[in-house]
Amino acid sequence: MTVAIDDDLWSAVGDPTRRRMLDLLLTGGAGTATSLSEQLPVTRQAVAKHLGVLDRVGLVHATPYGREKRYQVDDEQFGRAVDQLAAVGAAWDARLNRIKRIAESIQRTQDQSDNEEKR
Repeated sequence: MTVAIDDDLWSAVGDPTRRRMLDLLLTGGAGTATSLSEQLPVTRQAVAKHLGVLDRVGLVHATPYGREKRYQVDDEQFGRAVDQLAAVGAAWDARLNRIKRIAESIQRTQDQSDNEEKR
């Protein structure tokens, strides 16, 4: 199965503050810019901007909550992100295994050459 990689999505989660916000939302179920800013070393305004980025890529969605918006992780988009990460991980595992096989082949050839020189 090939999963298309969404560069905008990975750009959005490339920021450590946004990853921490996602973690807080996943743990707490939902949160507002105010409630999240109380748990992060950034201002409420910065949190609101970060939430806007996460919202644009579909990782969170907002519902009105009094004078604020309450944000929740979008399970479907988050699932797609997990699938993408798994696909990238599998592709790198395959590459690294190929590199390992090449290195082992080179080592075997070198060992055989060394053994022949000793005779």
